[in-house]
Amino acid sequence: MDCVFCKIINKEIPAYIVYEDEYSIAFLDINPINKGHILFVPKKHYERLSNMDLEYSKKFYESFQKFLKIFEEKISKDYNIIVNNGKNAGQAVFHAHIHIIPQYENEGYKKLFNWNTHKLNEEEAKEILEKFK
Repeated sequence: MDCVFCKIINKEIPAYIVYEDEYSIAFLDINPINKGHILFVPKKHYERLSNMDLEYSKKFYESFQKFLKIFEEKISKDYNIIVNNGKNAGQAVFHAHIHIIPQYENEGYKKLFNWNTHKLNEEEAKEILEKFK
């Protein structure tokens, strides 16, 4: 397997690791949006978070909760959590991971998002609701 995150987990390539436990590893993103942008990664290889088995996902989420408390204490209480699942969603490394992007006063999250929203209409709402039936 030629997965860059697996290589980081196995210490085959260097990374700026800020946290590690049995189920997860967190390291600085090498292309950060803001200072302190961190990737939180399961140690077991899953392409998407939705592929993770239930037992592992429980342990991974416990690790994530623990890390967020540390992140809030050390980096910022204000942050965005982003998961890109699949190529069309912007996933570049196909090993599940969570972006934790700190936001600082006077910088604003608009640097991160440029959403082109529209007003939800009844036809669109019904179409989506139908898919969930």
